[in-house]
Amino acid sequence: MIQQHNELFVFFHQVEKKMPEKYIREESMIRGPKFVVRLRSHTVYENSAIKIFCTVEGYPTPQVICYVCFCRCATDDTAMYTAVASNTHGQVSSQASIIVKSKTFSPVFWNLNLFWCFSDAILPEIKYTKINITYTETFDVTFGKEGDKVTLTCKMIINPNLANLQPEALWYRDEYLLKESKWVKMESGGGVAKLMVVENLMWFFKDGPPPVPQTPGAPMDIKIHDANRDYVIVSWKPPNTTTEGPIIGYFVDRCEVGTENWVQCNDSPAKICKYPVQGLFEGHSYYFRVRAVNSRGTGRPSRMSEPIISEVCSDFDFCVHSGVPSAPGQVVATRETDTSVLIQWAPPKDPNNLIGYYIDSCVKGSKDWTSANHKPHKQTRFVVHGLTTGETYVFRVQAINELGLSDESQESAPLSVRAALKLPSSPYDVSLLYCDGESMVINWKQPIHSGGAEVTDYYIDKCNVAKKTWKEVAMYCSILCMLLVYGANLIGLGDASTPSAPFKCEAWTMPEPGPAYDVTFTEVRDDSVVVEWKAPVYSGASAITGYFVEKSKKGSNAWSKVNESSVNHCYLKVKGLETGESYLFRVQAENAQGIGVASTPSDPACIKALPGAQEIKCGVDEESGDIYLSFESCQMTEKSKYVWKKSYQEITDFSKGIVVKTSGSHSTLLFKNPDKEDLGTYSVSVTHTDGASASYKISAEELEKMLALSYDIRNPIIPLKTELAYKILERGRMRFWLQAEGISSAVTYKFFANNKELVNCEQTKMSHDAATGIIEMVMDHFTDDSEGTFTVQIQDGRAKAQSSLVLIGDAFKAALAEAEYQRREYIRVKEGTFSKKDVGLYKATITDDRGQDVSQIDISGKAFDDIINELSRIAGSSAAELSIQCTAEGIMLQCHMKYYTEEMKIHWKQKDSKISASERMRIGGNPAMATLEIVEPTDKDKGMYTFEIVDPEKTHSRILDLSGEHRGKVIGGLPDVVTIMEKKTLSLTCTVCGDPKPLVSWSKNEQELELSDQYVIALDSGKFASLTIKGVSLEDSGKYTMTVLNKYGGESVDIIVSVYKHGDKIPDVKPTPLPKRIMPPTVPIEIPTVKSAAPAAAKSPAPPQNAKSSAPPRGMKSPTPTRKK
Repeated sequence: MIQQHNELFVFFHQVEKKMPEKYIREESMIRGPKFVVRLRSHTVYENSAIKIFCTVEGYPTPQVICYVCFCRCATDDTAMYTAVASNTHGQVSSQASIIVKSKTFSPVFWNLNLFWCFSDAILPEIKYTKINITYTETFDVTFGKEGDKVTLTCKMIINPNLANLQPEALWYRDEYLLKESKWVKMESGGGVAKLMVVENLMWFFKDGPPPVPQTPGAPMDIKIHDANRDYVIVSWKPPNTTTEGPIIGYFVDRCEVGTENWVQCNDSPAKICKYPVQGLFEGHSYYFRVRAVNSRGTGRPSRMSEPIISEVCSDFDFCVHSGVPSAPGQVVATRETDTSVLIQWAPPKDPNNLIGYYIDSCVKGSKDWTSANHKPHKQTRFVVHGLTTGETYVFRVQAINELGLSDESQESAPLSVRAALKLPSSPYDVSLLYCDGESMVINWKQPIHSGGAEVTDYYIDKCNVAKKTWKEVAMYCSILCMLLVYGANLIGLGDASTPSAPFKCEAWTMPEPGPAYDVTFTEVRDDSVVVEWKAPVYSGASAITGYFVEKSKKGSNAWSKVNESSVNHCYLKVKGLETGESYLFRVQAENAQGIGVASTPSDPACIKALPGAQEIKCGVDEESGDIYLSFESCQMTEKSKYVWKKSYQEITDFSKGIVVKTSGSHSTLLFKNPDKEDLGTYSVSVTHTDGASASYKISAEELEKMLALSYDIRNPIIPLKTELAYKILERGRMRFWLQAEGISSAVTYKFFANNKELVNCEQTKMSHDAATGIIEMVMDHFTDDSEGTFTVQIQDGRAKAQSSLVLIGDAFKAALAEAEYQRREYIRVKEGTFSKKDVGLYKATITDDRGQDVSQIDISGKAFDDIINELSRIAGSSAAELSIQCTAEGIMLQCHMKYYTEEMKIHWKQKDSKISASERMRIGGNPAMATLEIVEPTDKDKGMYTFEIVDPEKTHSRILDLSGEHRGKVIGGLPDVVTIMEKKTLSLTCTVCGDPKPLVSWSKNEQELELSDQYVIALDSGKFASLTIKGVSLEDSGKYTMTVLNKYGGESVDIIVSVYKHGDKIPDVKPTPLPKRIMPPTVPIEIPTVKSAAPAAAKSPAPPQNAKSSAPPRGMKSPTPTRKK
């Protein structure tokens, strides 16, 4: 044991010699001397050698002077001893008493940082043993209320941790040593020291809320002076808060003992902190209190004074001071912890019976000053607690005496709140990774505590086991040596690691792999953890094929395999662990020759999830369409950073569109151009936390769905209710229109004719209605040159849509013929229009060389009525059968005739009931026809409709049955040919009708389509049928057929879909209009007979069409009514 003790002494002696050589100086920092550990009083026996230690800090390094030093104690040495530490910024002292008792022998008591050496002949010489203490958890400022209990806890690492040599924890309050009492309880042991303060012993108190906001706080320290038979002098101290407005003065109140009647003593506020109260009754006892006043009002009263008796007294203890103190001198702020700052200042030149100081802090750039202490502080140094880490503050100081506060000192230089830098702790677990006979590859674990600055350097010393001497690193073959590792940061060289096991510098020739290293853990949950490691430096005789992970509970030497079969990557998720247990992990590499040696075990991992631990969220950004992985950390510090990894390898290549965005406690990994190479496991960890981390695996199926969603977001499509169609208006104008599911007022659109963009002008007037989703263009002149393809492109935000209408061949000829007919009719009707505005006296004058003749006619009264009756007779006899026209809001019943004017007597009836004009039933017309528009028709609108024109001789009637029993029909909306780029979404929508409501089916190349995520079939409101194909591909090209059928029959239409690749030229597919195929009824149909009230009109001629002539494209125009020439 003595030999081991001597070797340990030699080891530490060598370490102490090395440390000054590798010391790195701290940057210049102003800091006065301070006793971190003060001198302690002791009782010893005579003839004992005693040495007392104290710990001092400051910059420059303080000079310490001891006023006494002896090696052999005698009873006469009993006294008080002082140590003084000083530097250029001041000095401090510490005292301790030593009591020497007379006894020949006594037991030895050991204390922290205290070394006793006995020279008595009875005991052998005892070598000094140094105990290093590293605080791992300290306590902060504690706030409480009177009567509360407070517990302060401090945790530390003791090295060496000897059972019979434990440090003693001493607690101080305001530099006064605390002792066990009924108010104070202390506990220490196992690296933890606790102080329990039981009521009435608090550090900070706060005033209650003021009666009026922003009024002053309560004055303090009420004292009574010069009590006499009829007067006393009352003095006090200003309130302890300085954030309210300036104090104007004070009111003093008195209350006779035994009553609760407080009487104000002064009519106007007293300007200084003392006031003589007169008018007292001799022999009576009084209480006194004080209230402060500012511009906002009167604040809370102070505590009342002790009772005082008004009587004759010759003891005058009150003196008048010359004034308030002068302002304190220069204020210097230095770092203390990450939430506190040490403030030092020069005392005022004129203290004037100084009581103490108030210290204020303020965030740089603001004017919000906050008081740091709530009672006068008597020293010229103060630690300001409760500051925000990383924030920059300035400080000022005010002095105070009984007359009031001094002016503020000058502000200190701005200081950012950060912890004071310290030396790093020692590295540990030094291990050998490889040796080639001339050099070694050494590995160690970095210091647990970096000291607040990055560990930038490491130093290694070796010791020849045979010679037991430490030297600089240099390897020699066949020599056993131990190694020491030091970590260094900005402050200097930290403690040395524990000596490694003896290593022999011989080349490795074993066939199995060497040890893996840097075994760490992450993603700790309640029953699992992810273990990571690095591949061995030495792979053996062949390549490494896999790894095995072993686990062991902390404190146990039993290791068990985690994975029965090896893994080929350097990470493994270990499941099935016990919650709350601590495990160690180690790794073994395997090659063709066998399993290699195990790695150094990991640090213990406590299997318990961090409070509030979050997992990674995966999704697609609704705005940009980027695929993202998002993580919110449950812990963050000022130095915390997010580290993203793929397959647990840090992501460093951001050239492929991967972007990391971090804001506060959120971090997001964005995939700008995702593809199949992005499959895999992604993980994230947050540095400088207790292990905040998570992982997420992106599968091929999930990526495919997210890519489709991303494409739809980046290339949104405006859904259309109807494709581009046309309607011929009066004067032969052509209205091109479509209806979207919804558009905003900011929508933009362009119309093209044969790939030439049209301009919004009088000839091609464009407009839209955001409420209905209708976009239209009215072409004033539709001529022979208008044949071709019409296209509209729409953009609403990022959403786009396009629709085309092909008018060539027979389809164009039919549209042109209808437009020319409407133009002729408009001209003809306009020239022959007759109405009440034409009533009047008409005169015709004919003049030649023989003279003149005048003729006149009066068109009014009966003459006007006769003309209207004749027009009614002509219109009634020329009226065509009623026809149905679909509109954007419903359906329209039309009756074409030779003449129509609103002066004629007409009636619309439903089931023999006359229809009155309303918002739903719109009665109108133009010079060529009468109309009835039914807005949003319902089942109630079914029935027999009659249109009547009345002349003096008869009533001309036309009847249309809307009672139902109509076969299924395709009214419009589908193009003949569609060309679309792959990966886009195709929507085929049209309007259908029939009674009863028809069934709609779709087929591709004569094969019925099956519903899936890609093919979506819908029938909205029984009249809007649609087929949506998501993410079209080249395989989706072909002929699609829609069939509309009910029991009375139906029809089917064909659509050719052509898909082309991105970047290819758009295929030039010539549309070949195909006729609708009529489907026979499934049951016999009874055709209703309708008896007209008037003879049937002659059939209106229509443009000639043969059986082979194709109709205009479906959905591109409304049915053309029959007409008379």
